[in-house]
Amino acid sequence: MTFTLSSWQFWAVLSAAFAALTAIFAKVGVESVNADFATFVRTMVILLVLAAILSATGEWQNPATISGRTYLFLALSGLATGASWICYFRALQLGDAARVAPIDKLSVVLVAVFGVVFLSEKLTAANWLGVALIAGGAVLVAAR
Repeated sequence: MTFTLSSWQFWAVLSAAFAALTAIFAKVGVESVNADFATFVRTMVILLVLAAILSATGEWQNPATISGRTYLFLALSGLATGASWICYFRALQLGDAARVAPIDKLSVVLVAVFGVVFLSEKLTAANWLGVALIAGGAVLVAAR
């Protein structure tokens, strides 16, 4: 597998690395603050960083060029992300990062199922085996 700046694999590995750091930093960050307020602070940082990136790269887009359908699904995605973050921070406040994060990553299993059911994506037997192993691994890591 070749990892280049233009490959999805490169960005997926970076995403996983940053997600791991997110769990560690968030676990420390929610020790003495309300989980919802911690989520708010995190969201504000993300907004500022993305605004800086868009400004630096000149990639701001005219909002009028975006379809209503696109706005609808981006809004739904934002609501789902917000709900996920609120739940994730609450879970981190209550549990160990090493056990919360694997359960959170069951989202990988759900994405595979939802992709097949709602997006008509096709997975091979080997893909389904991988999905099952991810599910089993997440449960084993989260168990006491």
